[in-house]
Amino acid sequence: MKILQISSAQSFGGGERHVADLANSLTIRGHEVYAVVRPSSPLLRKLHQLPQANIRTLPLRNALDVPSANELARLARQIGAEVIHAHMARDYPLAAFAARGKHPAKLILTRHVLFPLKRFQSRVFSRASRVIAVSEAVARQLKGQQLLQPERISVVRNGVDVERLNEARRTSNRAALSRGLEFPENCLLVGTVGDLNPLKGHDVFIQAAVNVVASYPQARFLIVGGDSTSGNKTLSALKELIARLSLSDRIRMLGEVEDVAPFLAAMDVFVSASQTESFGLAMVEALASSLPVVATNTKGAQEIIREAETGFLVPIGQSQALAESINRLLANADLRERMGHLAYQDASERFQLEQMVDAIEKIYEESFRISSTGRFSPRE
Repeated sequence: MKILQISSAQSFGGGERHVADLANSLTIRGHEVYAVVRPSSPLLRKLHQLPQANIRTLPLRNALDVPSANELARLARQIGAEVIHAHMARDYPLAAFAARGKHPAKLILTRHVLFPLKRFQSRVFSRASRVIAVSEAVARQLKGQQLLQPERISVVRNGVDVERLNEARRTSNRAALSRGLEFPENCLLVGTVGDLNPLKGHDVFIQAAVNVVASYPQARFLIVGGDSTSGNKTLSALKELIARLSLSDRIRMLGEVEDVAPFLAAMDVFVSASQTESFGLAMVEALASSLPVVATNTKGAQEIIREAETGFLVPIGQSQALAESINRLLANADLRERMGHLAYQDASERFQLEQMVDAIEKIYEESFRISSTGRFSPRE
């Protein structure tokens, strides 16, 4: 199958990891996969399975970028695209335009976030063979807006390479990593992964660290994630907060890293302090790394964390509650081990990368059975 993936992302988060994993996996499976991204896209270095000739760059400035839309349409005709799959709202109209033609490609749209769509998107959605929601919460939000028929919405949760993450856990040289971070080798390591976006709640995580340290002086903290804001404003604000709370010797901000697996493997507890999560891929990576998770009670976390089995859910924005659950895990190594084991089992059952790719591949195949009325017709 000839598949064109489109993403105008400028930072690398869970949605972009999804695009890279999907495109790479489909290529390995023998599909002819193309990708169109922005010239400065972080995806350029992540699409390692695609031939370089199959990766194209366009400005993809916004939903009204007519030159990019024309170039996308030209490329779709040139490669004979059978499926065009877009992953960001501003790319949906461009992808819909490119999918038109004498031999139109099937249009697939993935919705990665919970933010409401504009009403004008209903015209775009009417052209989509299927819209993929990355969680039940996203699916409910889409259905509530009534932009398309409910039967055209499919839930496909993001998946991760569970075995690779678990292998990193088994082979981790925690002592060496701690020394590299200038932490004591026997420290208790609490970490979080996510873009330095205010919605990720890193400030709440830092405030919780104050209370954790009061009970566990041997605790140390990691924040993994890059800052895509203008002038690194979020990074600067977080560093100021760390200094003000006298935590500079206890918290390391690593920026964006190529591979989070070694850092997850060294952690004792994973934390997600987000204000909102449509899904939460970093939490799934933590589960696959046999880590218990303390997460704020976002809609995404509710679908990922099994309360008191694989982690704890706490109220959003409450650093004291976050600290109490972290302390509960740091106090009991047996509890951490038991929950970590259940976390790995759960990730293996529900969040395997192959399951995600299987489901999307099936959606591509079924899209050729959708009639002009938008309902499935039987195979010929």
